[in-house]
Amino acid sequence: MNDIVRAKAAGTSAGAGSVADPVADIALLLEGTYPYVRGGVSSWVHQIITGLPEIKFAVIFIGGERKMYGPAQYQFPPNVTHVETHYLLHQDKPLKPNARKGDRRAFSEMDELHAHMRQSSTMPVEKMTKAFSRLGSAGGISHEDFLYSEASWDYITRQYRERCTEPSFVAYFWAIRAMHAPLFVLADIAAGLPPVRAVHAISTGYAGLLGAMIRLRRNIPFVLTEHGIYTKERKIDLAQATWIQDHNDDVCNTLHDEMGYIRGLWIRFYEQIGRMAYAQASPIVSLYEGNRLRQIADGAAAEKTLVITNGIDLQRYRVAFEKRPEKIPPVLGLIGRVVPIKDIKTFIRTLRMLVNERPDAEGWIAGPEDEDPSYVNECKELASSLGLQNHIRFMGFQNVLEILPQLGLMVLTSISEALPLVVLEAFASGVPCIATDVGSCRELIEGNSEEDRALGAAGSVVFIADPEGTAKAALELLNDTARWHAAQQAGLERVKRYYDDKLMFSSYRNLYVKALDSVTDSAKPVKVA
Repeated sequence: MNDIVRAKAAGTSAGAGSVADPVADIALLLEGTYPYVRGGVSSWVHQIITGLPEIKFAVIFIGGERKMYGPAQYQFPPNVTHVETHYLLHQDKPLKPNARKGDRRAFSEMDELHAHMRQSSTMPVEKMTKAFSRLGSAGGISHEDFLYSEASWDYITRQYRERCTEPSFVAYFWAIRAMHAPLFVLADIAAGLPPVRAVHAISTGYAGLLGAMIRLRRNIPFVLTEHGIYTKERKIDLAQATWIQDHNDDVCNTLHDEMGYIRGLWIRFYEQIGRMAYAQASPIVSLYEGNRLRQIADGAAAEKTLVITNGIDLQRYRVAFEKRPEKIPPVLGLIGRVVPIKDIKTFIRTLRMLVNERPDAEGWIAGPEDEDPSYVNECKELASSLGLQNHIRFMGFQNVLEILPQLGLMVLTSISEALPLVVLEAFASGVPCIATDVGSCRELIEGNSEEDRALGAAGSVVFIADPEGTAKAALELLNDTARWHAAQQAGLERVKRYYDDKLMFSSYRNLYVKALDSVTDSAKPVKVA
């Protein structure tokens, strides 16, 4: 068992009971976000909890290792009535190796589960229920069985002989161990979670798989919301991961051939656990139409999908708008985590080109720097090597309400986004935006419907990894006061009409009420023979 901290927040008892005596209405299943990481999805989660005070929430956080997270960054609202924190890769008491036989029937069921995963097919519910119910339980596959049993060794070595290609057995063995270890933690969380009336995962991945496990065990509603597409973002991470050593073969020239077996194995793993979450969740929410179509392409049933856009408190950002100076500040702001997916290096190179034309220009990078310290150092070294010491500021996490009035443009150079809240916040504060053509950025800046597009462009859309094009777009806006003000007005009107948080709260209130109304006496633990 990995480290688990269960704590009772304000409100009801955390004691066990039936679904008729729950500790919360909705258990939010959160991977690597709220309450330990600021910004982005965490801000949205806090917004939803605060905006729906009549709903009682349980917060179930799952992270990688304890050392990756500091103290909670948010104060829980009164309607958070239960909190759990779990780490998938941490053990207080490491298991002691001991020889054991293992249950060969249970491993045979795992073989069947893996066979379905390889075929990209949806596993029958009863088989998936049985496989997950035996995971970590007596009479099934315990974590010790997986690590030390003869049945496990036989299974892994047979899989290696039959299916593995170029990597060594050692590399394959440890990849399989690392891939499966979190599943036992998730099984423990699913088994130990006190009664709740429904669960809501804010991503696929491990949170989504946990939602599927709870749904199968307890027969309660499972709602899924994806901000980005988890599987797509993991693919980007894995494509860049240096901890995976690919086999090099000079004869192979295609991208597919160049991807090593282990890297491909990890990608297929995340694809499949995403598909399992889609199979059990209903509804499946995305933030914009493009991601809804992507979910369907990745295995979600179209009839279960819907779009609910993000929204913000317009009155809150009205204060930032009223603080704006009359003159347009030549300041480009990037508000976000300093991580590769935000492509901070393109922002830095953009600033270098802009400063060549506008020596008074500055670039402010405001966001947490603790997630990938080596990347942060690379960015700072790049800025220094480009001679930008007097033009760039790495500010760490900041209060956006204080930063936004000082910006002339918001710039997002990300290689992947969903519906970034910072764009809406910038619009509501009177700041035009330049963003790469990812996620919903184009429809945010240029409009979605015909009526929306008639409002005009609230900035510019640029290519990914294009510092020259981004600098050109920034220069055009900063040097053309009339165009800048037209973009400002378009952004203000667009966010007012389509992205008011009252619309978002109403949609989620209806969604939760519908889910909770569907809970009946049948919502009891599923018995598996």
